Amino acid sequence: MRIAFFTETFLPKVDGIVNTLCHLLDYLAQRGHESLLFAPEGGPPRYAQTDVIGYPGTPLPFYPELKIVSPFTSVEQPLRRFRPQLVHVLNPVALGVAGLNEARRQQLPVVASYHTDIPGFARRWGMGALYDPLVTLFRWIHNQADLNLCPSEATRRELAFQGYERLSVWTRGVDVARFSPARRDHSWRFRLSGGEVNKPILLYVGRLSAEKRVDWLLPVLQALPGVRLAIVGDGPARPMLADLFADLPVVFTGYLGGDDLAAAYAAADLFVFPGANETLGNVVLEAMASGLPVVAPNAGGIQDLVQNGRSGFLVDPESQASMLSAVSALVANPAFAIEMGAIGREIATTRRWDRVFERLVESYAAIIQQRQPQPARSSWVE
Repeated sequence: MRIAFFTETFLPKVDGIVNTLCHLLDYLAQRGHESLLFAPEGGPPRYAQTDVIGYPGTPLPFYPELKIVSPFTSVEQPLRRFRPQLVHVLNPVALGVAGLNEARRQQLPVVASYHTDIPGFARRWGMGALYDPLVTLFRWIHNQADLNLCPSEATRRELAFQGYERLSVWTRGVDVARFSPARRDHSWRFRLSGGEVNKPILLYVGRLSAEKRVDWLLPVLQALPGVRLAIVGDGPARPMLADLFADLPVVFTGYLGGDDLAAAYAAADLFVFPGANETLGNVVLEAMASGLPVVAPNAGGIQDLVQNGRSGFLVDPESQASMLSAVSALVANPAFAIEMGAIGREIATTRRWDRVFERLVESYAAIIQQRQPQPARSSWVE
């Protein structure tokens, strides 16, 4: 199979989309499929067995890590030379739109995947007036595809309500060998707790930006002076958060990846995630694989992952008091927290990447087959 991918974000930036895409390119290479990736410039010229074509982009003022490539960028020649059987556009906003339009001109089947709730984030950023126009724009883009993939059932329901067509769930996987309770390490626990290894450690992993609502953890720390908080990640809100938590037992590690990230998960006791606009929540799945109970909003794709009352608590998405109550209950009952973490680990082991990608490739094959001309049926005339 020959697949061309268009993404709005790629290495060196690391986020849920890039993480998923890298795992997918590894999988395709291992199984002999051929692929080509169109992405903003600045990343490697090749990943796994996939050549990467980079295009210059303009950094967004409020999200400088994300470079927007013009939707009018010409991608005709490299796409024709590659001769793909299918085009997959990930989170199409600009470069993905260029890929979708060219695929249509070349009469190629198109799969689009929805990854980020940009309209919901606009609301969180104080730009609620943009919500309806953004929904209209992204619905128009996605409804040109032969198939639209959603990361969770909750997201599929929301997009169906918004008028998206031809929807199917493409969930995500996790590396259960890397993210595991077996990675627990005393030196990492010492680092994350500021040396107080016997105190409960709350862990947040993710981008530090307004929509993630990490500031919601302030009343938790104020009400529970015996706990420690480790914040893994970086972003534009880090200076504000550093000031907010300045006099509290909080450790900022910055961005972590690979085995360091896995060790950080395993060294903690409880995963806290206040963001309420996640289409899935890859970090939640990594925390579960690491044996941590999860406290997160009862919203978005996280509902597909956390079994409320069994592997964690899903709380009122607009109530800080609800989050505090759930964290307090687990801190007060560490044995119950450990039991929840073990159940979360069991759930995570059913979400291996290879199974996820097997189903994706089956979907690719079905779309390719649908778009192929069907042989004329013979008829009998009496």
